Amino acid sequence: MQLALFDESRVESPEPQDLKTARSGTFVDNMALPVHRWFRYSAGFAAAWVGQVLDDWQIGAGQIVLDPFAGSGTVPLVCDTHGVKSIGVEAHPFVARICKAKLSWDTSAERFAALANEIAAYQAIHKGQVDPYPALIRRSFEDETLVTLDSLKNAWLALDDRSPESELVWLAITAILRPTSTAGTAQWQYILPNKTKKQVLSPQFAFQQQVEIMKSDMRWMQARIKGSRAEVFAGDARSLSDFVSERVDAVITSPPYANNYDYADALRFEMTFWGEVAGWGDIHDKVRKRLIVSSSQHSSRERLKLEELLEADEVAPIRQELAEVTGQLATVREEHGGKKHYHTMIAAYCRDIAQVLRQLRRVCKPGARMCWVIGDSAPYGVYAPVDRWIGELALAAGFTAYRFEKLRDRNVKWKNRKHRIPLKEGLLWIEG
Repeated sequence: MQLALFDESRVESPEPQDLKTARSGTFVDNMALPVHRWFRYSAGFAAAWVGQVLDDWQIGAGQIVLDPFAGSGTVPLVCDTHGVKSIGVEAHPFVARICKAKLSWDTSAERFAALANEIAAYQAIHKGQVDPYPALIRRSFEDETLVTLDSLKNAWLALDDRSPESELVWLAITAILRPTSTAGTAQWQYILPNKTKKQVLSPQFAFQQQVEIMKSDMRWMQARIKGSRAEVFAGDARSLSDFVSERVDAVITSPPYANNYDYADALRFEMTFWGEVAGWGDIHDKVRKRLIVSSSQHSSRERLKLEELLEADEVAPIRQELAEVTGQLATVREEHGGKKHYHTMIAAYCRDIAQVLRQLRRVCKPGARMCWVIGDSAPYGVYAPVDRWIGELALAAGFTAYRFEKLRDRNVKWKNRKHRIPLKEGLLWIEG
């Protein structure tokens, strides 16, 4: 069967204004681009928009770009295509591993393919099992499919030599889990075992296809670019200066939004398959506690105290307004059955973002530019002007100016919504 590989001539580039208003906050377009498409991570933004910002800022080979919330590597990959050195920092350990693997695009495509073939051959003669897997995985695959995936995983474990090629094969296996699963996927990659999908790929075909796509993309990149100039750290943006030793010229990023999306849970499906978590209870200690607070699950599990959060030095520039908003949330939550900890979530989020901004001031050169893709928030219908608060916290950290550019409205389709507060997403430009 002929596999669908990348055809550069078929990729259409949106007009610059369309890129900004419609594409900067979405990862969808990236799934047509080499390397970016190796793994779909919903919490991302458009590669073409990042390239436009680099061009507008005239970022060149002698400069360094930082993404303190690197995700699956959009900014470092675009910097590679522009010949620009970059640094990516990602706190989610599994996502950081995906990012690092993608940035191994400059390794030998032939060695990668040879190892993939060796693993496929090993898998073919070693039968897998389904019994070791927890319910989430058992319910998400047909038994025959899971047997094959298990044998593929075991083949990789047996032949893993910790090389870049081995990590690329690990990524190939990880990338085919959802296409071979009968489980549906909700918004933001939450897995839905009870919602089955009809069209699934066989593991053998999916693996072959993924390897061929990756091999083709590697050759495409290597024919045009000398090699990756990216450095990726699995670390906390709140302590950037511990591992970012060089001063950076520009920052392009999209931090978690304070909208109660649990970033730790997004890839629980993949982590469970690989045995990195055994169930929901592992998620907090192994992932969530490493991240900045942006979900009520995080703030409630940490048993955060609002009074202590409001007393933190980091939130001093917005303390009065933050206290008013979180005070309303503390009152309103008593009227809701879930009594979610939105009040401490919002306060902790601002504290953590302030810590990141202080670290950015330490690692950025004087006059450095930043662009954040960000959205505001309204938990329980109480509006939090997060975009403006981040700007004020940036000034307090030592940056000189900020402006917010609205891109699109959010939460304007009221059907089945819990509140009708209009929200927005946009670009926060920070200077200095």
